[in-house]
Amino acid sequence: MSFPDQREGGGGSGNYLPLILVSLAAALVGIGLLMIYSSSAVYSLDTHGDRYFIIRRQLFWLGAGLLAFLAAAKTDYHWLQGKSRFLLLAGVLLLVSVFIPGLGRSGGGARRWLGAGGLSFQPAEVVKYLAIIYLADLLARRQKVIDRFAPGFLPPLAVIGLLSLLVVIQPDLGTALSIAVIGLVLIYLGGGRLIHLGFLCLAALPLLAVMVLRVGYRMRRILAFIDPWADPRGAGFQIIQSLIALGSGGPTGLGLGESRQKLFYLPAATTDFIFSILGEELGFLGTGLTVVLVVGILIVGFMIAARSEDLFGRLLAQGVTAMLVIQAMINMGVSCGMLPTKGLPFPFISYGGSNLLGSCLAVGILVSIASHREEKCRCRRTRRPISLCQPNQSKEK
Repeated sequence: MSFPDQREGGGGSGNYLPLILVSLAAALVGIGLLMIYSSSAVYSLDTHGDRYFIIRRQLFWLGAGLLAFLAAAKTDYHWLQGKSRFLLLAGVLLLVSVFIPGLGRSGGGARRWLGAGGLSFQPAEVVKYLAIIYLADLLARRQKVIDRFAPGFLPPLAVIGLLSLLVVIQPDLGTALSIAVIGLVLIYLGGGRLIHLGFLCLAALPLLAVMVLRVGYRMRRILAFIDPWADPRGAGFQIIQSLIALGSGGPTGLGLGESRQKLFYLPAATTDFIFSILGEELGFLGTGLTVVLVVGILIVGFMIAARSEDLFGRLLAQGVTAMLVIQAMINMGVSCGMLPTKGLPFPFISYGGSNLLGSCLAVGILVSIASHREEKCRCRRTRRPISLCQPNQSKEK
């Protein structure tokens, strides 16, 4: 794809934002492919008789992700605003369809996937970005009443509640909470009142406590987070193995492919705990580089938002960026034992087609927002900055 012309002025450093963003995302994808192959080769050989089985599937989804990225990047993001209601409806239908026999697939006690043949897809990973598109549009349209409870605060809250409910009953509390958190952040950024958000959070705390206390495995995860060594072979096993992996890496790591924890000690080594394998093999240098790349996406994403030409674009860029970064922070926090265990993948790095597809779509949306602004600053005929194409009015005077 092409980016706005960078040879002449008119946009300053903002001209380079799409290229910088794509470079950061590509670096994370590259790290992800290395770590997925490294952490999955033995498992793939043992389970499928082919050491390339998992990495081959990830490369397939990378191709689909690149198509999603190009489609989003080449589309004027205002088109998304016009289709936001349709996109939200499509997202709701996708979430409902996982419960339809013959379409939905179950695994690990959850029903979160759609499948055909040997491929499966988790709709929630993409729906959360469709929700951001709709909320950005809704909040941009309701600016005159956004500070009022009934006409301004309740409509976006109802959308957040519906989507979160559909995800919770799959069940997937982590993704539901991420949708709720990003939705509330967008309401605040869109002009919502803090007092409304504060009362909502207080009212939601008892419900959240019941959802954790009444479900055995969630309560065990909380207890394991507090003291994993109280049950080292049960609820605390996963986080202990994760900490062993990170601690074994030291400053420079054991070397690519040299992880010991991936040899059937650490569960979910290619998905939820791939950051731990990264730390074991590449050490602090590898994890530090990954953190720097994530922080880079945060900075560039919010720079794109600040340069957006309208409120919808700004909220959309802020929401998409926040979703990518918060999910990465949660994944790293879980791997380091700073948060209770929750199965949220690392954007761009964790194995999984739905995660990679959604992450690529998010970057495409950000590129569209950044590129559209730069294109508006240029003459359609000459491709030069508009200021250089204007008639010289001083001579007429």
